Amino acid sequence: MASNDSVKKTITVTLLLCIVCSVIVSTAAVLLRPAQIANKEIDFQRNVLSAAGLLKEGVSIEEQFEAVTTKIVDLRTGKFTDEYDPADFDQRKAAKNPVMSAEIGVASDIAGLGRIANFAEVYLIDDGEGGEILVLPVSGYGLWSTLYGFLALESDLNTVVGLGFYEHAETPGLGGEVDNPSWKALWEDKKVYNEEGEVALSVIKGKVGPQTSNPQFKIDGLSGATLTSRGVDNMIEFWMGEGGFKPFLQNLKNGEA
Repeated sequence: MASNDSVKKTITVTLLLCIVCSVIVSTAAVLLRPAQIANKEIDFQRNVLSAAGLLKEGVSIEEQFEAVTTKIVDLRTGKFTDEYDPADFDQRKAAKNPVMSAEIGVASDIAGLGRIANFAEVYLIDDGEGGEILVLPVSGYGLWSTLYGFLALESDLNTVVGLGFYEHAETPGLGGEVDNPSWKALWEDKKVYNEEGEVALSVIKGKVGPQTSNPQFKIDGLSGATLTSRGVDNMIEFWMGEGGFKPFLQNLKNGEA
């Protein structure tokens, strides 16, 4: 009997410990949830500011983001809309909602997204020189994951200010080099559209050199990461094209957005 009692006690203590630990973990998760959401939002804002080249050290992100105007664009019309409040809108969730999104045809889905939300959040920031920097959300499939980031344009809506990603699962040291400051710096001052209004900005295989034609439109490919480079290239072509932000950019340039 003593042996059986010992086994029962051991099992009872183990079960009690499991229950106590589960309660502690669950409680901690609930209590920490608001802080996690807040930190995620701050990181998101940091990436918007970083893409625009306006991130300042020593100043709180919240304070810096007060200079940012967030608006919703209806991608179907290429115009701003008040249908949704930017504070409550989630573009990634909208893309999964059949009512708020549309399926992308196979031939057009070069970015590997499957569906696209009918609406998108864009960010307008005073450039300090009488114009505004426009930050656009972009996404596309690389080698292992969908890359989510921002492309920032100068007030001419054609010159790149910066590109940055806030989420992806590409291979560190290879496709993960999309986060390398040296590679991101290559995007500055590049042009998106050629004189015919076509998307000309592209990530090439190899490096841009003296013999490269139209270098203002070309970005070095990532060494050893051909598929990630191609994914970023397809992402730019899609989002800057007719199925993405091009109609909106044209309307904005003409004062009709």
